[in-house]
Amino acid sequence: MNYAEVIGDPIAQSKSPAIHKFWLGQLGIAADYRACHVAAAGLADYFAARRIDPDWRGCNITMPHKQTAMALVDGLDPLARRIGAINTVVPSPGGGLTGYNTDAAGFLEPLQPLLDGSHLVRMARIVGAGGAARAIIAALADHNFTLVLAARDPAKARALLDELAPAGEHHTPPLSHFAPPTDFAFDDRSQLLDLVVNASPLGMAGQPPLQLDPSHFPPGSTVYDIVTNPLETPLLAAARAAGFATIDGLAMLIGQAAAAFQMFFGQPAPRECDAELRKLLTP
Repeated sequence: MNYAEVIGDPIAQSKSPAIHKFWLGQLGIAADYRACHVAAAGLADYFAARRIDPDWRGCNITMPHKQTAMALVDGLDPLARRIGAINTVVPSPGGGLTGYNTDAAGFLEPLQPLLDGSHLVRMARIVGAGGAARAIIAALADHNFTLVLAARDPAKARALLDELAPAGEHHTPPLSHFAPPTDFAFDDRSQLLDLVVNASPLGMAGQPPLQLDPSHFPPGSTVYDIVTNPLETPLLAAARAAGFATIDGLAMLIGQAAAAFQMFFGQPAPRECDAELRKLLTP
């Protein structure tokens, strides 16, 4: 039986098998999607074994392999090469392996109604300078956002912006700047598009909390947290209580999975079933 899978270390927490199995069932496709624990030391052996498995349709990649796996494939999609990380690998018709990054498309999907509008200025305040942030920075830079990238290490944040979004007047304040409340008087935001994005693991179960006071959010902001456990993060709860629009981490997770699903199984994911899928993923 044909199969795809998700690899990472750890991997038990991944929601990807539930998502892909749900779609396979909805479409009646006789295939499987699995979770496979792969440690860093075993990554090369993993790909060597899958190259010669005729039933393998590809894999998704989660932490900590999104960057190291790039050296183990034969080709890279141009966007994945620019981002410097891959989260999807599929066998190529010629026999090699090609790496893609569907995180950028998955992140942008729920923002599309906003992006379809016209704005004098687009600004995004982003927390995090890790692997997930790379795709988000590249995606937003391509849509003409001015970026404020806040991280515990501003030098690392600046290096990311210089690499992924060299055009534009971007900023790298320390993350601590956003922890205490502010009485800053924001200007007229009527023709601006403002995003606040947590692209870090802060606020995730087992991780330190994210210290980000809502008084730093411009009026009319949309607050987007890519964390999926818990789905209702303290950031989203505080933003909603303050009257901001919010987007949770399942939006990006499902969006990036849909792009990979079509690569693996040759059919679009049945997105008309998203409401049912969300119920499945949030028992």
